[in-house]
Amino acid sequence: MTDKYPSYDVLRKRNGPSWNDKTRAVIDERLALDRFERRHLSERQFLTLMAICDRIIPQNAVRPRPTPLAAFIDRQLTPDAAEGYRDSRLPPMARAWMQGLDAIEDEAALCENASFTDLGPIRQDALLSTLSSGAARSHLWRDMPAPLFFKKRLLHDIVSAYYAFPDGWNEIGFGGPASPRGYVRLGFDRRDPWEAAEARPGEEQQARRENADVR
Repeated sequence: MTDKYPSYDVLRKRNGPSWNDKTRAVIDERLALDRFERRHLSERQFLTLMAICDRIIPQNAVRPRPTPLAAFIDRQLTPDAAEGYRDSRLPPMARAWMQGLDAIEDEAALCENASFTDLGPIRQDALLSTLSSGAARSHLWRDMPAPLFFKKRLLHDIVSAYYAFPDGWNEIGFGGPASPRGYVRLGFDRRDPWEAAEARPGEEQQARRENADVR
């Protein structure tokens, strides 16, 4: 993975003017989340979700403590979970995830005679690719289109979870919510002193020095 923002660590902003008490509390709660913490999904559903997260955004090879994607998603799946909007072809968030995970397990049993978690990475990827293209076989999908679940729920929620954590922010040079300090230099290719510097070709060392001082 290319380090576009070398030496940058958004957590150095924690006690400075960039973050307020609410931001600190929210991020502290996320960082305390254990990747094996389960609240709403069944054990089988949770293990399937963990395996899917590992295929959508593999992390084990790049960081010693992977971002707890499955646990973060599971925590949101209260019975009344809602986002304020959704595609009318999908059921509410919690029901969509539970139905989708059960259907993916059933697809693995039908296609591979095995649990999704027992398949190797190549076979897992192949099964997910098949579902994204619409070639689903399981009756557990019922009236929920598998490709729509894959695009609007599975991909959307896993990627959103990844970029809800500081490690993801470091990779894209994001400083967190613009409160209370805010951002001033809003023009194209301009940045405030408290924003991360991108390591452009030939400027890597300069970016490293600047990012080491960002607070």
